[in-house]
Amino acid sequence: MATDVLEKEDTDAPVKMREVYSFTVDKVEKVKVTETEERKNEDGTTEEVEVTKEVEEPVPYRVIIKQPNRREMEEAELEYSIEMSKCIKQGILTKAMLSKKYSDSGGLMAEEDASALTRLYMKFGEISNDLTRLTTKVKKTDKDKEKIKKLSGKLGETRKDIVDMETNYASLFNHTADSRAQNKAVTWYLLNLSYLRRDNEEDAEPIFKGDTFQDKIDEYYRLEEEGSELYDIISSRLATYISFWYYSAGAVTDEDFETLQKDIDEGNV
Repeated sequence: MATDVLEKEDTDAPVKMREVYSFTVDKVEKVKVTETEERKNEDGTTEEVEVTKEVEEPVPYRVIIKQPNRREMEEAELEYSIEMSKCIKQGILTKAMLSKKYSDSGGLMAEEDASALTRLYMKFGEISNDLTRLTTKVKKTDKDKEKIKKLSGKLGETRKDIVDMETNYASLFNHTADSRAQNKAVTWYLLNLSYLRRDNEEDAEPIFKGDTFQDKIDEYYRLEEEGSELYDIISSRLATYISFWYYSAGAVTDEDFETLQKDIDEGNV
């Protein structure tokens, strides 16, 4: 059975990485604490002695979402494409196909809504591609940064328009080929970008161990079924953050994540 930092304190090799975002959680653990006490000897003199005790106290852990490199993004896109192709072969429609179908034939979806959604999907894809090319550049010029800011705003507006319209037809769009393929891509990123370390250490280890995507899926299910105190603390939050990052095409800041968590804590989302 695979071991990981959730169950093992020691780390083997340092992992230097760029981060999408990271956050700290506390886990109560038994730790050894050495204290100095004064003791009186039989002759009346006193001396200081060190006493080691085992106590329970919160230990901070740093949860890291790794910034994917180009190769990792291509692997995630491949998983998306494979799942999309698989769904289409099984007769599952894409969102664009579904909206076009109702645009041509009418039915449950108003024709104007179907046409509008088709245009929005195309617009979202174009903006996402442009944004991805810019955000993955190692060296960004001031012009690049300004363009990223503008594209992020446009992407957010387009996404909101899509969500608002899809919400009215949720039963139609929840099981499209796009939705399944997006879920597969999010899962790939979750299993490959999630790292963990003690907050006072430099070394980080992948949360989901394995040499292949399937190995990591198996480890994911093992942790879901067997659980651990630390995994139970971080799993939901980690999945939410990676989904948020993915559907924002990577154009999110630390402040965006903090605002999201605040909204979650206040029950606004």
